[in-house]
Amino acid sequence: MIGNASALFRATFGVAPRVVASAPGRVNLLGEHTDYNGGPVLPVATALRTTVAVGPGDAGVLELISTRDGERARVAWRDARPAGWGAYLAGVMRELDATGAAPAGAGARVAVASDVPVGAGLASSAALTVAAAQALSLLAGVRLSPRQLAGAAFRAEHDYVGVGCGIMDQMCAALARPGHALLLECASLAARHIPLPGRLLLVDTGTRHELTRGALNERRAECEAAVARLKLELPELVWLASWPARWLPRLKRALPEPLRSRALHVVGETARTRFGAQLLTRGRMRRFGELLYEAHESCRRLYECSAPELDVVVAAARRAGALGARLTGAGWGGAVLVLLGKRDGGKGKGEAKVSKEIRRAFAAEYGREPSITRVRPSGGARGKIVTERGAGHVC
Repeated sequence: MIGNASALFRATFGVAPRVVASAPGRVNLLGEHTDYNGGPVLPVATALRTTVAVGPGDAGVLELISTRDGERARVAWRDARPAGWGAYLAGVMRELDATGAAPAGAGARVAVASDVPVGAGLASSAALTVAAAQALSLLAGVRLSPRQLAGAAFRAEHDYVGVGCGIMDQMCAALARPGHALLLECASLAARHIPLPGRLLLVDTGTRHELTRGALNERRAECEAAVARLKLELPELVWLASWPARWLPRLKRALPEPLRSRALHVVGETARTRFGAQLLTRGRMRRFGELLYEAHESCRRLYECSAPELDVVVAAARRAGALGARLTGAGWGGAVLVLLGKRDGGKGKGEAKVSKEIRRAFAAEYGREPSITRVRPSGGARGKIVTERGAGHVC
């Protein structure tokens, strides 16, 4: 993918890029819709990555090209917010410029290549913004820490583009470690890497969502409304995830529907995520898998963020004996994460059985088979300053 971005840059602009950086997509084991509610999340970076190649450009201008659409665009990012994916790059440049980490003149040429599918719930936008923040800041001669990269990427997506997201995706893209999940407390940003002994499958249903409008922003507004009402019961409450689990009867009395169901999901998912991290640490994969099924049911029934395609995959995985399965990446389409045991004799029989049943059930319902791939927990953002001879050093 690095070669693709570099080749695209050279073919489009006639010179080699100065910097190449990449960041991963992610799947979320537990902690769905807890991030923007101040709760814990447990994501894993995938081997799928977005790569951004950059070089100097005209002051105040972003010249953009992507392998996804092949269309070249020239954006004066200070004048107005561009349409489409260019808005994410403009948001990153805006954040870097505000902190003195933008290239000279706050302009650049940018080429993007990615194998992270858009709208599948795998954090394609975070992979793009974190990789862009890494590349553009290195072009400026500034080395940002992983947390600084995540912060700039988050503000670009949340404040500038207008996605009602939390900071989970950006933190995972910046801080992830191979072979580990990242336990992140989104209120404090305390982070801890936890070894992941199980095997994971990702089932892409092919359904897509658009998060800058509609259901995600609606759910966030509902959670904010729930907090406003619950402050009458607990004036010091800041985050919905901080509501004490032992006070669930009090929460139910205080909130009307649908706020009651939304809050019950967030409080329950908060407890599941912290307990799940403890189970992973102890290697208790079967009990951890049960939490995945519980989390999916909560997303389906209480948060109403599932979709029929996702439910079919989860039910098929359970019938086939998978340890756990749940939607990942907000929901309303996208993908399902399936947990298998640590091993199955080295012959892949357990994986083959689960995959076969998922494909059979999905094809019977929708007339096509979903894409099923293995998930390899991978590392976070990385960048390379390219020398005149094409080599470079990794940052």
